[in-house]
Amino acid sequence: MHDFRHEALFYSGEEEFLAGTVPFVRDGLWAGEPVLVAVGERKTTALKRALGGDTDAVQFVKMEALGRNPARIIPAWREFVGGRRASVRPLRGIGEPVWPGRSPAEVVECHHHESLLNVAFADTPAFWLLCPYDTAALDPAVVAEARATHPFITEGTTSRPSDRYAHELPPSPFHGALPPPAGKPGMLAFGAHQLRRVRHYVAGRAEVAGLSAERASGLVLAVSEVATNSVIHGGGHGTLRVWTENGSLMCEVRDDGTLTDPLAGRVRPMPAQADGRGLWLANHLCDLVQIRSSRNGNVVRLHMAISRP
Repeated sequence: MHDFRHEALFYSGEEEFLAGTVPFVRDGLWAGEPVLVAVGERKTTALKRALGGDTDAVQFVKMEALGRNPARIIPAWREFVGGRRASVRPLRGIGEPVWPGRSPAEVVECHHHESLLNVAFADTPAFWLLCPYDTAALDPAVVAEARATHPFITEGTTSRPSDRYAHELPPSPFHGALPPPAGKPGMLAFGAHQLRRVRHYVAGRAEVAGLSAERASGLVLAVSEVATNSVIHGGGHGTLRVWTENGSLMCEVRDDGTLTDPLAGRVRPMPAQADGRGLWLANHLCDLVQIRSSRNGNVVRLHMAISRP
């Protein structure tokens, strides 16, 4: 294996999940390849049981925590790959970002994540990433989209190139419109001298909504960073909208800027780097961050669950 191999594993139920993942892990261990597995807690337990003593050589991460915001997953894979790049050995990973119960907004961002993997690791040699999809539990549209974001597909014991994968660069993850807010949001226009007012406004809405002090502080910082980006890079001003929806406090910042880097917010900033921290922090502080950008400007929507599960 010489190139990045991004492969979807279609399975139905736990037995087929194990039939597709256990040999993949064992083959990697037999070849001396580092293996990282990021799946749900129940599947982690089943996989560990099936692997037996081989689990000591495998790194496991709970996807429910890592992938709650899908934008955090690529940084984890980059850390796994980068930490072992001094070795010439190939690498293997299993990552299942979509599971039953994901909200529609989360599923959309998961599809963006899967597409961006092909960009983030295009020049990474000898890295094989297997992404399981439960065809019995997921909406058929989700499975169909996986065929378009993965160059390779495995069904049963057959692995083949996907006939739906687009070999050219994937569409920008920033294209498209976000659904309108549920209800009438509160609104605040701001410029360089109103950033403190932005923070106070979000803090007040967080208190009314019932966010814990820690999560409210995180949301205030995330919105402040995004609003500061608007002032510096988005035309010097912006508009903040805040509302509650489906048990989450939503904060949306609009400005006149345009984003062009498809991995914005997914690449860890260097210590001496002057910019690039705002979206990174927002992704690691909020439960979900949705970014859309066009010639009409940027939209960054931040989700923070009021009562975190």
